[in-house]
Amino acid sequence: MTERTQRPSRLPLIGAALFTVAAFAGATAWNRRQARRAERRSPPAGRFVEVDDVRLHYLEKGQGPAVVLLHGNGTTASDFVASGLFDLLARSHRVIAIDRPGFGYSGRPKGTSWTPMAQAVLIDQALEQLGVEDAVVVGHSLGASVATALAIVAPETVRGLVLLGGYFYPTARIDTLFGLQSLPGLGKLLSESVAPLMTRLFSRPAARRMFAPHAVAPKFEALVPRGLRARPSQVAASASDSGLMVPSAFKMRRRYWEIQQPTTIFTGDADRIVDPGRQSLRLHREIAHSDLRVLPRVGHMIHYAAARKIAAVVGQYSPTI
Repeated sequence: MTERTQRPSRLPLIGAALFTVAAFAGATAWNRRQARRAERRSPPAGRFVEVDDVRLHYLEKGQGPAVVLLHGNGTTASDFVASGLFDLLARSHRVIAIDRPGFGYSGRPKGTSWTPMAQAVLIDQALEQLGVEDAVVVGHSLGASVATALAIVAPETVRGLVLLGGYFYPTARIDTLFGLQSLPGLGKLLSESVAPLMTRLFSRPAARRMFAPHAVAPKFEALVPRGLRARPSQVAASASDSGLMVPSAFKMRRRYWEIQQPTTIFTGDADRIVDPGRQSLRLHREIAHSDLRVLPRVGHMIHYAAARKIAAVVGQYSPTI
């Protein structure tokens, strides 16, 4: 008598697959609801300008010589308001803080590799529409990469550069793995389901690391709320920027010699996000005419710790008298 071979049941696998699909669908729906809720609580506070079918949101205040503020990865233009730098500069300047593509309330159409260079070209066109012929450009973190790119691709637009805790040279970084979210199919799935949940979970530890050794500024949590930072659209933009950091820096590093504008580089010696020696100090050596300011006991969020010092440098580059 032969023994009948019994095949293992597929029901557990099917059940696990259905549970996974339901979990991802549920997370996606919840994230979308939370995004709409965050936008109701913090609606756009500025104006919009459209360039090449990209709708950019910006904040503007004050009169006088123009100053353009470019925020870092994962935040928005309101970060400069929270730090106090926006209002401080607006006392004697026309200040424009731009939500970079995909952040805040700015669009980020698919089909474009939004490298710092690509963002710089778009921002230059936006500034032309806004009647800005030349400006001091202040960039923080990844925004500093965009600021240097703007000085290279549109030198006539940039009167001077003020770079805060910038990333300029390719180095190994764990956050570049977030670029996986840019992959077709899988990337969209992660950015709409798991990644926003992880952003919410780790937002407070991440903020503490950015502000260390100082405490997280209360206005940061109020004006750049976790809900806006965890929206699927912004999470996807942040992941894409992270994935492009190393290859973009690799290409741009050969062009820093083209920067002829007055340049001041700020860095904090306690920065836990970007290594001061491998980034800001190296750029200072390459741009011979640049001025380097190393701030003791200051971390990555330099514009919170040194707003007045930054405003003073901007004033030197754009005298109002």
